[in-house]
Amino acid sequence: MARSTRPDHPRPRPQEDPLYWRIATQLLGELRDGVIPPGERLPGERQLAAHFGVSRETVRQALQMLRRGGLVATDRRGSHAVLSGATADHAPSLVFPVGAQDADPARATVSWEVPSPEHARALGLAPRRPTLVHRYASAAADGSGTRSAVTSFSPVAVTEVPELARYRDRADGRAAAELWRAYDWMRTAGLTLHHRDAITPLPPSVRVTRHVHDQWDRPLEITELVVETQRDALVYEFTLPAAG
Repeated sequence: MARSTRPDHPRPRPQEDPLYWRIATQLLGELRDGVIPPGERLPGERQLAAHFGVSRETVRQALQMLRRGGLVATDRRGSHAVLSGATADHAPSLVFPVGAQDADPARATVSWEVPSPEHARALGLAPRRPTLVHRYASAAADGSGTRSAVTSFSPVAVTEVPELARYRDRADGRAAAELWRAYDWMRTAGLTLHHRDAITPLPPSVRVTRHVHDQWDRPLEITELVVETQRDALVYEFTLPAAG
């Protein structure tokens, strides 16, 4: 019986290479060189077209070839590389925020504001000191299973994680914010992440409170998630090592 294996490169080229095949090969080479790490979102079609000096249709065909080969995956957040042999440094950790679900429509924004008193105390913030606050909401297509999360980041996280720092100037509370790789960004910045999640039933909902500290016990973020479900209370802890 013939056995199929996942290809590690685009399909064999025809006698005369079409342009989209050559672009797919060049893009794959850049992905393997680490220009775009595995799991990181690829630039948009317009940016790739300008980068390679081709049309967006050519880029679209090249991406489709890589998708068929299992080398690029696309979800609602965009396209990203899926390459075999990815190192632990590039392996994605937990999706941010706690409770985020890819399958359901979601809305996420960031603002620069004074957090709630509970969050301020957890982060060691002075009264009325603003910080980066992230809000997330999702629900199933039929409107059921709603969940909402509010996260406040500490000054340490905003200062030491470049990707978070860049959000400060555009944190107006309206624009969409793609922070789903926030924990990976923290690890890349050299932070070891210690998570502590407390899950408490609040019939007919459940609340999850996540505290994240680094290896020096400095608070990085606190998230409160409310989910429409019922579960027993549960507390668990784990640590994610820094990348590198």
